[in-house]
Amino acid sequence: MKLTFTKGAGKYDRLEIIAADGPRPGIDCPKQGIIPHDMVHFAVEAEVTTPGFLGLIAAGGDGGFRLGLDDAQAQSVERLVEMFQGEGWSGGPMADADFIALYQVTCEERGDTPLPISGATIAAIRARIADLTAQWAAVPVGGKLVLTL
Repeated sequence: MKLTFTKGAGKYDRLEIIAADGPRPGIDCPKQGIIPHDMVHFAVEAEVTTPGFLGLIAAGGDGGFRLGLDDAQAQSVERLVEMFQGEGWSGGPMADADFIALYQVTCEERGDTPLPISGATIAAIRARIADLTAQWAAVPVGGKLVLTL
């Protein structure tokens, strides 16, 4: 699956997705001071085996565009994406044990089942996010970053 992120000049960046069975509707990605939310999805979903929003699209679905994301496992992935997004906003990583504990509480509060994650998984996702952050910072306004999942 091909993901093309375009850096916007205003309040939004843009994501275009081409899955094996064809293109999906484009997504406006509100700027948030870190990499786009769906780019965080890419980093997480590239490291975990459970499909999330992007994995559902790659499998031929619409990722919840029309009906909302109602896949229980994808919701657990979404909580993990939110954890890494929050870490990006806070400016630094938390200890792995604290990260896992907070992820578990976040899932439980939302009625989701936490994915089994380890320090190694957390480190791999953080490394991907750091790499994507550097790549995205180098993209000029109007420029593109193409990723393959």
